[in-house]
Amino acid sequence: MYSRTQNDNGSYNTRCLDCFMTIASSVETEEELFERETKHVCPEKALSELLAMEKAIDADPDSGNPRHLN
Repeated sequence: MYSRTQNDNGSYNTRCLDCFMTIASSVETEEELFERETKHVCPEKALSELLAMEKAIDADPDSGNPRHLN
């Protein structure tokens, strides 16, 4: 999720709402803004996903084992 603002000169800024990193500033078009946003790898979101996976594995230790049969 991103917060977009438009500058007085018509260019755009965007900021990630998860890590609050500025993704782009003074970008001329919305297409370029979208491109920059899709390339952003949010460290906060990545860490959150890793912790969720770890929690799921801790809840069922055999779930991460490919040889585990139900």
